[in-house]
Parts: sequence; structure tokens; C-alpha cells
Amino acid sequence: AEYMGDFPAKQRKKRLSLMESDEDFFLSSQGVERPGRQRSQQETLYKLINDPIHGLMKIQRESFDIIDTRQFQRLRELKQLGSCYFIFPGASHNRFEHCIGVGHLARRLLTTFRDNQPELGVTNRDLFLVEVAGMCHDLGHGPFSHVFDNTVLPTLAAKNPAVLGWKHEKASSMMLDRLIDENQVDMDASELKLIKQMIEGDRGSYHGEKRFLFDIVANSRNSVDVDKFDYLQRDCHNLGIRSTYDFSRLMNFSRVINDEICFHAKEAFNVYEMFHTRYVLFKQVYTHRVARAIEFMIADALVEADQTFDICSAVFDPEQYLQLTDCILREIEKSKEPALNNAKKIVHNIWKRNLYKFASEALVHPAQEARVLQVTPLDISSSQAVDGSVQIRPEDIIVDHPIISYGMKDKNPVESVRFFKTWEDTSSVSIAKDKVSFLIPDKFHEQYIRVYSRDPDPAKVAAVRTAFERFMERLGGATQVGPVDSNTKSSVTPQPPAKRARTRLEL
Repeated sequence: AEYMGDFPAKQRKKRLSLMESDEDFFLSSQGVERPGRQRSQQETLYKLINDPIHGLMKIQRESFDIIDTRQFQRLRELKQLGSCYFIFPGASHNRFEHCIGVGHLARRLLTTFRDNQPELGVTNRDLFLVEVAGMCHDLGHGPFSHVFDNTVLPTLAAKNPAVLGWKHEKASSMMLDRLIDENQVDMDASELKLIKQMIEGDRGSYHGEKRFLFDIVANSRNSVDVDKFDYLQRDCHNLGIRSTYDFSRLMNFSRVINDEICFHAKEAFNVYEMFHTRYVLFKQVYTHRVARAIEFMIADALVEADQTFDICSAVFDPEQYLQLTDCILREIEKSKEPALNNAKKIVHNIWKRNLYKFASEALVHPAQEARVLQVTPLDISSSQAVDGSVQIRPEDIIVDHPIISYGMKDKNPVESVRFFKTWEDTSSVSIAKDKVSFLIPDKFHEQYIRVYSRDPDPAKVAAVRTAFERFMERLGGATQVGPVDSNTKSSVTPQPPAKRARTRLEL
């Protein structure tokens, strides 16, 4: 009061109001309300979260019944790009912020449809359910995300067939069940079932109204969905890669026709740019040679740790699975269990950058793809020179089969996207790619075969590379050998190209 007495009455009133507001903010942050204070309607409806991708996101207060749970907060300990963080220092973002972003975009897109097309009958409950599906679609990811379900569990399936075919989408449903039960979230069985179906993109088993809801979070028709909108933009932002497509235009120039989400015809090239951005990220980041080498090391460490951490059982138990995060590498490192010595050695090698070494790769001709997918480490080791000074065993070799596409294997996903020409259209059309640009590719899928050596010794790496080249020569001329790591020198002396007769024109 003595301090405020130095100010005129008008200023004193304003400053007291600001001080009360600051005090209210502090009390609210501590979970305490000022006696007699009533929240404004804005405070009651939503909170604002500042996001580097989407700016200020309005998150409904009821959505915090999902966010403020153990199951959702677990996502803070899962890197969005897994092992890529070891290669790209900016790739430090987690699935936590990605899932909030997807939930935000899901609600935002459906709100646009509600405002522009009231005949769709979109309700506030629809908005909430779609937002929850967006937020919870990655609840089931394991340690280091896709390496867990693509490499670790298939390896463990040889000893425990129960984990064969396990997918993180199923685990998301399991974790969502536990989240709803443990935190007593107000949701009936039919709503929970709908959320799970939207997470899994299970459009075929749903026969109710508003089937376009299945195009929002996990679009199985053409894979144009808000999950892709968020992760492409978020990954590019954190990696420092410029993307040329604009997802906000796709959201603003979209409407529902015949129970499907369609886009304005002038956005056709923007859709192609989105899939091209996905291709670039897979080519340059997600399948990066060294990142893949680290993934194989992480997979080997987790396989060694299965007996101690009971990973095969944990994927079916929501309480055990809650503890399976990227932190498992530190758990291995600090453990005193003798059974983890091999796993601990692998983890230490990751920290010390003593990694598995890339030996060579080949771009596979489409005619040979099925055959090359069957290639095993035994095939490579069997192709080594009998009198070689360095002998390699199948267990020394890792064969990798990266497949990069526009998201629908060898198909053009844009052929499954529907467009409209005017906002009054009641029917949609597909647009042939030659009506968009003559520079769009004819093929939408490519396959590689790569080989790695678990032993970083240069002689071993060279032996693996030589055996791989001998195998590819035997396979035939249907593959093109890709670039070789500059640190790995082949033991084969390169031969000069054979001379050919010049034609009269060249003479």
C-alpha cells in the first residue's frame, strides 16, 4: 500500500489489477484458486500451448484429461526420429509434441468442415473424439520407435512367436484402454471403439455415418492425413531441411464430398510436393546409412537385454510397457546384471562412436526386387574368396533392405486422392499426373540392398564388401552398385574399361 500510494488513483487501480492477475496466474499454477474468483469463458474452454510449428494451439481443457496421464507423458521419453538424433543434433524432438500437434490439426481440420459444411452434422463430441485419436495414435511406440517393431521384435519372434506381427498401432489401443480406465476419463465403449478404429485407419470395419472421419488421422485410402502434415513439417523444421509443400493450404482448400475428404484441383501439385518431401526425408534422413547402423546396434542390445527386461512380455502388459522407453539404454548401462554385459558393451560402443560399418549397397532393378529381398548374410558370406586372408561369418554381416516410396509401395498415392474444381461441386474427380506436370516421376518406389559389418576392422569391412560385389555379379546385371564409403577400400584392384571400336561418326 505504501508503494502504491506514490501513484495517481487511475494508475494505482491498473497496477493493482495487474498484480492481482499475476498472483492469480501463480496461484493457478500451484493448483490454488483465489476465493470468489470465477474463470473467464476462455479459460474454461481451452489452454494455449505455444508450438514452433503451429504457433499458439488451442487445446481444449477436456483434452488435458488425456495429456496429464502417465501413458501420454511417457511420450516425452521417445525421440520422434529414434537413432537419427545420433546423426542430426537437431532431431531432438519427441513424440509428445508431435502427438499434441496431430490432435490440434485433427480438431482444426474437422472444425473447418463443421463451419463450412454444416450439413455434415459435426458435433462437439466428434471434435473431441478426433482430437483424442490424433493425440493417442502413437501411444504404443516402443523404444526408438520403428526400430523396435521392425527389427527388435521380429528377431525376438524366433524364440517367442507370440510377438510375431506385433504393431505399435495395436499397442496404442492397449495403452489407450489403460489410460481411460486408470484415469476414469468420461468415454463410453462405442466412442472408445471409434477412436481405436481411427487410430488404426480401420475404415472398412466401420459402417456408421461420417466415414470421412477416418481420413483425418490415419488415412488408409491415400495416406494424406494430419499425422503426415505434422511430422513432415516438424521433422523438416528440426532437421534444418526446407520443405516446399504447404499443409495449411491443403487444410484450407479441402471439403467433404461423398463421405471422403477432397482437395481443390489447384492443390494437386501441392499434394505431389507433400509426397516428394516424404521421399526426400526417407532418402536423406530416415534411412541414413549411419543411423541404420546405430539402429542395428540398438536392436542387438535390446535382443541381448530381453531376458533381463522381459521385453516380449512387456509389449502385452500396459504397466510394464509404460517403462519401455528410449531410457532403456541408460538402464542397460547402469545395470549390474552379468547377463547384460554384451548389451552394455554395445551401448558403450554407441557412445564412443565405435559403430557397425557400412560396406556397400546396390539400387535394385524392379525385375530383381523379389529375389533380392530373399538375400541373407549366409548368401554374402558364401560368396567370399576361399583363399582370402580374412574370413567372414554370417553373424559378422547385416543385410538391410531399405524400401523408399511415396507411401503406398509402388503405387502413385495421388491417384487415390479426389479433387473438386469449384466449391459448389457435389462430385469429385481424380487428376492424372500428366495434367499436373510432365516432370512427375513414373515410378514411386525404389529398393536398395545394403551390407554392414558388425566388426569395424577395415579388413573385415573390405572383405564384406568384396563378398557382396561377388554375390551381385553372380546374381546378374540387374542391379546397380551404389556409392561406397570413402573409409572402406575394396581389396579388388579396379580394372580399366575395355576399349571399344569407334564409329565413323566419332572418327
